[in-house]
Amino acid sequence: MKCEPAKVGLPRIFAGMTHEEILEILNSRCSGTLMETLSIEYTSMTDHSLTARMPVTSKHLQPVGLLHGGATVSLAETVGSAASQIFMEDPHNFVAVGQEIAANHVRSARSGYVHATAEFLHKGRRTHVLEIRVKNDEGALISFVKMTNAIVPRANKERA
Repeated sequence: MKCEPAKVGLPRIFAGMTHEEILEILNSRCSGTLMETLSIEYTSMTDHSLTARMPVTSKHLQPVGLLHGGATVSLAETVGSAASQIFMEDPHNFVAVGQEIAANHVRSARSGYVHATAEFLHKGRRTHVLEIRVKNDEGALISFVKMTNAIVPRANKERA
């Protein structure tokens, strides 16, 4: 049985903005975060998905020379959390926080980039469930990730 993606769309807060403008906002908020440390960059989006990429360098590898699974999951969680946030109905008053993440690593990488695309399986008022596929530059699947985000009231509305 194949799960169909949930129907989503951009909230009113992004009305009139291009996808490129939204990506620019996302990328501008990475300074001083894990995303900067791992060199994660948001690269594209549609009205129902978000994609980010991460280089595979010596800083992202296990001692045996393969892409570290933790780096891969960090990329997946980054894009999954951001997708929940930008597709949320009321991002000024609520925030998406990771509740559960599960990854199946089916292949590794030693160089190039890995690209993670998040799509919704469920988009409710209090939870979002996303499917995140991490692929290499050639399009081969590296990891399949399922992530659940809780949608909770925002305590600090400064960074909405």
